[in-house]
Amino acid sequence: METTERASTPFPNLPPVIESDDREYNDTGVPSTVAIAGHPLHPLSVIFPIAFLAAALGSDFGYWLTRDFFWARASLWLIGLGLVAGVVAALIGMSDFLQIERVRKRKAGWAHMILNVSILVLTLVNFILRLGDPASAILPWGLIISLIVGTLTSASGWFGAELSYRHKIGVVGAGSRRYP
Repeated sequence: METTERASTPFPNLPPVIESDDREYNDTGVPSTVAIAGHPLHPLSVIFPIAFLAAALGSDFGYWLTRDFFWARASLWLIGLGLVAGVVAALIGMSDFLQIERVRKRKAGWAHMILNVSILVLTLVNFILRLGDPASAILPWGLIISLIVGTLTSASGWFGAELSYRHKIGVVGAGSRRYP
């Protein structure tokens, strides 16, 4: 059976949220500026703040349901660790943002960066609110901020995946850092 080449993005052919360029999808991709043995570090580094901040949302709910101080203390630690890990991931991601023009030419790159800066600012506020008394800050503002951070993290992850999978940024490849 004869196959024909598709004029659109190959499978899974999900519609782009913001934009798409088949030239980027079909080229070899642009490697990350921060990598070890060709493996980009940004995708590896983001799992830690995502895990810590998602767990903080869970422990905030745990405190809301039980009023057990354990959950308040756990949230404080998880938010603090999420903040530190988030700053490390942000520094690595910012290196790619500043050094790879293709990232800055894509709305997904700007959305990903703006969302992540917003997440870090909200996480810092959430951490500072809890420093003196972790339990009293949870309801309602700590829980609300954690919920907003969780939502923004999901949206930012989508745009980060758009950069990697649709625009082939931060992958193993020899494509142009500027534009295909």
